[in-house]
Amino acid sequence: MRLVSSAVHISADPDRVWSVLTDFDRFHEWNPFLVHASGRPEPGTRLGLRLRLPGTGKEMAFTPTVLACEPGRLLRWRGRFGVPGVFDGVHTFELSPRDGGTHVRQTERFSGVLVPFAGSVLNASEQGFKDLTDALKARVENAPAGLRHTDRPTGPPDAHRLQGQL
Repeated sequence: MRLVSSAVHISADPDRVWSVLTDFDRFHEWNPFLVHASGRPEPGTRLGLRLRLPGTGKEMAFTPTVLACEPGRLLRWRGRFGVPGVFDGVHTFELSPRDGGTHVRQTERFSGVLVPFAGSVLNASEQGFKDLTDALKARVENAPAGLRHTDRPTGPPDAHRLQGQL
C-alpha cells in the first residue's frame, strides 16, 4: 500500500469550496491535475476523469465509482485498473471548517500487486495532488465576491463582461 496526500487552508467556508470541487464541468478551467471530470458526486455513480501527470504531460482516463458523498465535508471514490487487487486507489477529499476557513485534505490509498512497480506514476501523482489543492485554493479565493462558483454567465463572454458596466 502507498498513501499520497496534500492539504491546504482555503479562506472560504466549506460550502463555497465544495461548490468548486464538485462542479466537474468546470475542472478544465482551473484544475491542472484532473483536467476533465464528468458525472455526479453521488454514491454508486461512476465519474469520468482524466488526469495529466505533472512533468510528463501524459494523460490517463479512468472511471472511478463514488463511494461516499457528504456535501461540504467528504467526497470519496475508488478507481481500479482491471480486476480488484491489481492496482486500486481510494481517493478522498475531506473538508473541515478551521480558523475561519476550510482545511482541505486530499488523499489516495493505492493498493494492489502493481503498486510497487508504479513509483514514477505515484511520485508524479503526489505533485499533481499539490498542484490540484493549490489551484483549488486560488480558484475559490480569487472568485469575485458574491458570485457563487455555480453561477454561470449567459450570452457571449463579452456581453457578460459589459453587463456590470452598463
